[in-house]
Amino acid sequence: MSALPPLDLHAHVDPAIDPRELTPLGVVFAATRSLDEADEATKRTDEQTVWGVGCHPGLIGAHKAFEPERFASLVGRTAFASEVGLDGKSRVPLSTQQATLDAVLQILQKTPRITSLHSYAATAELIQALERRPIVGAVLHWWLGDDALTRRAVDLGCFFSINASSVRRTELLGLIPSDRLLTETDHPFGDRTLGREARPGNVANVEQELARFSETSAAAVRAAMWTNLASLVSQVACGSLLPRAIRRQLVAI
Repeated sequence: MSALPPLDLHAHVDPAIDPRELTPLGVVFAATRSLDEADEATKRTDEQTVWGVGCHPGLIGAHKAFEPERFASLVGRTAFASEVGLDGKSRVPLSTQQATLDAVLQILQKTPRITSLHSYAATAELIQALERRPIVGAVLHWWLGDDALTRRAVDLGCFFSINASSVRRTELLGLIPSDRLLTETDHPFGDRTLGREARPGNVANVEQELARFSETSAAAVRAAMWTNLASLVSQVACGSLLPRAIRRQLVAI
């Protein structure tokens, strides 16, 4: 396997975790679900973990506590905004979710960040939101949109983070430019099939499936993921906010 560490663009990690447990996992972009959680998480200084600022679309408490000014302040600490987006199965009224997302996108238009977007059962609504307020750095996590919506997302410049579940959709992979793909686990939700091997950073099975699809090696896939991340970071111009170890890896690419 490649000397590059594994790259996980979307996982859920307890902000209270011991830093010594995170370092061996590789490079993990850790999503938060509320501004309170983000406040705690973004105070950390982990070697290879990038903590996000999020307001999960499925949590009514996170929406009630959401304040645009606070989101803007918190996102100033990190290169990552996550988890934000829309969820069509949530008990949170879609109008409430859309208002929160619109506020988030307005901020991210002025302060671009790598932004991991949730769109379960609301893929059309999410694309419409991005078309109204396009941002640089959008990454569609666990994307389930149809062919037409996927093409619209590609036209918007979106990246796509693929986990153990979504990598099985070969028809989707055929629509996404190879330089827009990134790996993720969405731990502990997107890697349940791995059983005891499920953990943030364990994207080996995703790499293997992508290698099979593209008729290359898992090491080549990992190298491509890092090249794609370097392109994303360059577009967003947020490299200075990444941990030093990640910056070193990106410079070496």
